[in-house]
Amino acid sequence: MNKLCLLAIAGALVGCSNCDEKADVKVEPFGVTKSSESASLYTIEGKDGLKLVVSDFGGRLVKCFAPDRNGKMADVTLGWNSVDEYEKLGFSMSTLIGRYGNRIKDGKFVLDGKTYQLPINETTPSPRHCNLHSGPDGWDTRVWKAKPFAKGDVKGVELTYVDKASENGFPGTVTAKVTYSVLPKNIWRVEYELVTDKPTVVNPTHHSYWNLAGESSGNVLNQHLKIFADKYTKTDDGLIPTEDAPVAGTGFDFTELRPIGAKMDWMSAQDWLKPMDNWYDHNFVLRGKLGEMKQAVEMFDPESGRVLEIWTTEPCMQMYGAQNMDFGPNKNMPSKTPGKNLCQFAGIALETQHYPDSPNRPDFPSTVLRPGETFRSVTEYRFMTR
Repeated sequence: MNKLCLLAIAGALVGCSNCDEKADVKVEPFGVTKSSESASLYTIEGKDGLKLVVSDFGGRLVKCFAPDRNGKMADVTLGWNSVDEYEKLGFSMSTLIGRYGNRIKDGKFVLDGKTYQLPINETTPSPRHCNLHSGPDGWDTRVWKAKPFAKGDVKGVELTYVDKASENGFPGTVTAKVTYSVLPKNIWRVEYELVTDKPTVVNPTHHSYWNLAGESSGNVLNQHLKIFADKYTKTDDGLIPTEDAPVAGTGFDFTELRPIGAKMDWMSAQDWLKPMDNWYDHNFVLRGKLGEMKQAVEMFDPESGRVLEIWTTEPCMQMYGAQNMDFGPNKNMPSKTPGKNLCQFAGIALETQHYPDSPNRPDFPSTVLRPGETFRSVTEYRFMTR
């Protein structure tokens, strides 16, 4: 693990030491999982309007209300209204991902001379054959221990989970603490802190889907995106990284703010992108130093005036364009709004993380965590208007 990942970022970590345990955070039941665990919802309202509804079931961002340029609130994250829907419909919908986000080729890696085999949970369409997001029973399927807190103008929920070595075949027991904080100026901060009792690999992320016009408003193709990256990572037909390539002159060039769908013709014409449905499911290599806070994304909806900036200490960001929504078995997938369904390209996932398949690529920044070390990472979602 690069030492920069193991250092606290000065001034970035809020945590909840000395916080008020009787926080002004509303708690209500959310339902019961198929493993008979009770889940809850936590409503966190910031002083400047941002309101989050999160669940201890997978650390899901169930709702995220942000104001438009006229002060009108809308829920700008995709999701559903019940535990049952999340369990049945999947899509890693707006959940915590871990202990290892993204893909590991053939579900296999070697660490300190020993080979580890993980579950293979992505096999279609062929030739995909990998471990995706840690397997079928990752962090998104677990009910986390939740502790609401408040300290001055900062409110939030601290989530903790012990990921045992027996789960999904990873070595070592990882103790994870993920803190959600709502800060002034409509900022949602996510802090990750992981320790282990044996050498292992970690790559936590959050799989939120964003639609700044509102979660059931249609597709995001005319919303604008800027990604602070000059390179993206090419993949083979199984979506496993091969090499980094310049974004210049390609449909992956988001170095200037532009509509998400502006390069659809270019994407559609690329035969090598057919395994990705000629759309986005790729890693972007962010500018800036590993472990230092830097801007990853600017997303803008011209209609509402909402802006989302994503800042992170991570080296990369995976962009997934929801091309599989309202397609095949996902036809008529419901939204949170009664009587409305999600459509193709209904939102966009922008997942800050390390490279996919890092355990098999010594040329990528390391994702190895060892006893005595602490993995720390921060991502902020900053909402504003113009």
